[in-house]
Amino acid sequence: MAVLSRPVVDWDTNPAPEAPISPESIKESGLTSSFLADMLVRTIYTRGPQIGRDLAQVLCLPFKIIREPLKHLKEEKHIQVDGGDLVGEVSYRYSLTDRGRSHAQDLMKQCAYVGPAPVPLEDYVEQCYRQTVTGLSCYPEVLRAPFRHLVIKDDLFNAIGPAIISGRSVFIYGPPGNGKTAIARSIGEYMNSVGGSIFIPYAFLADGNVVTVYDPSLHVVDDTPSEFGDEGDAVVRRLLSDGSHDQRWVKIRRPVIVVGGELTLSMLDLRFNSEANFYQAPIHFKANGGVFLIDDFGRQIVSPKELLNRWILPLEDRHDFLTVSNGKKFQVPFEQLIIFSTNLDPKDLVDDAFLRRIRHKVCITAPTRDVYEKIFGSVCKRLDMNFNAESVEYLYERYYNRGRTPRASDCRDLLETVQSICRYRRQPVHLTRDLMVEASASFIAEFK
Repeated sequence: MAVLSRPVVDWDTNPAPEAPISPESIKESGLTSSFLADMLVRTIYTRGPQIGRDLAQVLCLPFKIIREPLKHLKEEKHIQVDGGDLVGEVSYRYSLTDRGRSHAQDLMKQCAYVGPAPVPLEDYVEQCYRQTVTGLSCYPEVLRAPFRHLVIKDDLFNAIGPAIISGRSVFIYGPPGNGKTAIARSIGEYMNSVGGSIFIPYAFLADGNVVTVYDPSLHVVDDTPSEFGDEGDAVVRRLLSDGSHDQRWVKIRRPVIVVGGELTLSMLDLRFNSEANFYQAPIHFKANGGVFLIDDFGRQIVSPKELLNRWILPLEDRHDFLTVSNGKKFQVPFEQLIIFSTNLDPKDLVDDAFLRRIRHKVCITAPTRDVYEKIFGSVCKRLDMNFNAESVEYLYERYYNRGRTPRASDCRDLLETVQSICRYRRQPVHLTRDLMVEASASFIAEFK
């Protein structure tokens, strides 16, 4: 099996990847005429009689690409033309014959996939390496924006930028409640908003197997205006293939996918739809070109060792292997910024061999008094509440100076409790030492 090669990266720019260009022929589509004919039969079988234009739009291909397969199906008496107008074949209405319906039923048993035509695996691999996360540029003044709602020290902030630029894995650890997840999500926000858009296929074809990639529940479509013109022009170009981008690809914002305790090993493998006989890409695969955050690492049902053994080679080699039902494997890119976030001791979770493969380790410790007060003041401002220094002093005298470790999250939890008390009493939301005493007494169980 050939080893996937990675392109040379220009570190000084962050250009948007070029859109895949619409194919001009069946050969350029990377598919065969028989494969497209089967897709057309399944589409008419599941959706009923279709106009040629609509068939082209369902398959996300120019009509001239499906003209030959339609002609072949008509000659084989699998489809018939029920009508049309003077525009030509693109306006013909196609329906299945009895023979065609019988053929469709056989095809549906083999694979029931209906939708945008898949792209070849090789095309997906090539596009993936055009939009790798290691190609992103990152500067302090730009990175500040997604972290503006957080209060973090400069040394911690300055450790995050190189991690993003490297595109390698990041291990964020430390005691709970101090912003590990917030920092990881802010990295994701940077990647999602500043990192630009990328293109992913609705599906790709690997050794005759259809694998769906685009997931509307995880991927955010980037609907900014295209350089190809307005929507009316785009419809015409899709039909004529006049310089438009390949509609089998979806323009999305760089994905940020977050998983927690629900993560299992089976989620990292191809999911086979036994009724429809096609595959869905694993969840981490859908994060290619973006961020994959494993929150609360170490608290999954599956052991950390099993998860890390699954990833130890992809982290090192930047590619992974997916296995289809017949046991055949194919190589795919592992091009994502993967973040492990945990409040457990890393030494209890992973061994040195794995830690060596994680390029960046970021420790998030309990806030110092001055940082705590800044966080406290920031939350007061967000809640439109006055800052009260006596309340902070009380917390330190009563709890933190007596052995209880301060947490950044305490500020939010306590002040929101004060807010609830005020609203319950129909009082203006405000902060006093007495209200903080009452709120902390209510929250005290969380401190133990």
